[in-house]
Formats: sequence, C-alpha cells, structure tokens
Amino acid sequence: MKMSLVNKKYYALGTLINLTVATPAGEKELDAAYDLIKNYEDKLTVNRDQSEVMSINHLAGIKPVAVPTDTYELIKRAVLVSRQHLGFNVAIGPLVKLWKIGFKGANKPSDADIKERLRIIDPERIKLDDKKQTVFLEEKGMEIDLGGIAKGYIADKIKTLWLSMNVETGIIDLGGNVLLLGPSVHEDKMWNIGVQNPVEKRDVSLGVLHTTAKSIGTSGIYERKLVIDGHEYHHMFDSKTGYPIKNNLASVTIVSDKSIDGEIWSTVGFYQGIEKGLALIESQPGVEAIFITKNLEYQTTSGLRDKFFKI
Repeated sequence: MKMSLVNKKYYALGTLINLTVATPAGEKELDAAYDLIKNYEDKLTVNRDQSEVMSINHLAGIKPVAVPTDTYELIKRAVLVSRQHLGFNVAIGPLVKLWKIGFKGANKPSDADIKERLRIIDPERIKLDDKKQTVFLEEKGMEIDLGGIAKGYIADKIKTLWLSMNVETGIIDLGGNVLLLGPSVHEDKMWNIGVQNPVEKRDVSLGVLHTTAKSIGTSGIYERKLVIDGHEYHHMFDSKTGYPIKNNLASVTIVSDKSIDGEIWSTVGFYQGIEKGLALIESQPGVEAIFITKNLEYQTTSGLRDKFFKI
C-alpha cells in the first residue's frame, strides 16, 4: 500500500513550522508535535519577559536559579560547547539585543556600546551546579540566549515523540532546520533535500542532497540582515569583535544524525571559515558539511562528495 503524506503548517519559534507525516499517522501526531514545540518555546524563549531561561537572565549578578532537568541539561550542553571558544556562544544574548538584527529597532551600535557588551558575553562566567541544577550568571546584564541551539533540540524531541507514537516517515521543518524520520516515499527510500541558494529568495535551491533520514541544518547570512549606508550586516556575531563574522561564506549546511549537533556545527563551521571549518568538521564522526561562499562556490566534507549535486 502506497503511503500518502499529511502536512500542517504552524507558527512558532518566530518562524513558519512545517510538519509532515506519512499515513497511517495524521493530524493527531502533527498536533502533538506542535504542543511540544509550544511547551519548549514557553520554557526556553528569550523573546518574552517570562520563561525558565529569562528567570536566569533576570537574576544575573544576583543569585543562582534552579531549573528543571531538561532545561538544565540543554543549558549545560550549550555552555560546555561555548567554553571551547570555537564560535558558538550561549552568552551572546546582550550583543544580539544590542544590534537587534531581524527585529524592530535594528541598528548599528556605537563602538563603546559594543565594547561594553564584550565584557559580559563570556561563557566562562556562567556557573553551573549539577547537584542543585542551578545556573548563575556572575554579572548583571549577562544573558543566556539558546536561539542558536533550541530549534535543533526541539526537533530531536519531536522525533523521539513521533517514534513513540509509531510514526514511520516524517519531516520536521522548523524554519529551515529539517529533520527527517524513516524512509522517504520514493522507491529507493532515499530523501532529496534542496540546499538554499543564499542569494535567491527562500526555497530556491543551489543544489540537492541525496540522503538517508538525517538532520539538515543551515546557518546563513541571508536569513536576517541590516543595511546601513550601503554596508550589509548579518546576524551571526563574532564574540571577539562584537561585529558580524567577516569571511567569504554565505552559508554552512550540516548533515548529522541529531539536529542539535547540526545547529552547533553550522555555527562553528561558519565562524571558523572554509579551511579551518572543513578540517574541524571532517574530524567529527557522523557530521558532514556543505560550505557555500558568497560567489556560490561550494565545498563539502568527504562523506557528501557523491551525495550533493549542484543544480
């Protein structure tokens, strides 16, 4: 019996969510995933005044805050990755809020304001207590921002949920973060996933990835940007300078088993640039990458050489 696909669109996490399952699964499984998304958004968001993460930010420099196990474990993972200083930084919140790129009031801040923020975006100054499951930001004004990792974490949680509900085939698309579940409906059971052309409008692909069920996540400069006096500023910041990362990359796409790994490594790969980034990701078991430059040249890690095809 041929499977047919059931799809629903939702709005959450500041983006359009696209969820798809193959029959016999249907609306019940899709809505259960959306309920899970809303629950985690309530816990992890920094774009509202109240959340578990904001309770930590509000008490920065004052006292440690205890949070539930799942939130604590996610923050701990983000902090430990940040302390490797490879380009991913969970403490970047004050800098993101200063520039506001992609939000109302986006602006280019003064050098003095940027310098002031650089002092308080240090992940070494986030104190974790595993026993009490508390998080303490040592100085007032510090903020945790899980924006660079939360979507991947939530996508992985949806996959676990769907597997528990016996969903055999599904697509979890959280605004460009795609996590595939099970075999595709094609005869060869493989998936064909378009990789965004960074200079075209959304859903125009530069190439196609032919893959088994994996996570495909992209960090790119085309998603949110600010143009002032002919200068373009994107939303991916360098924690050392306080300005957007400067290199010739337009995007980095990561193919991995877990979506959370895709989020981390696409950020790290983008920060490191094509040469260092490729070498670094090549050394990670089970993680592959596609680097696309501003002039639309691309390079992949060795595991994708016969799986990514430019259109």
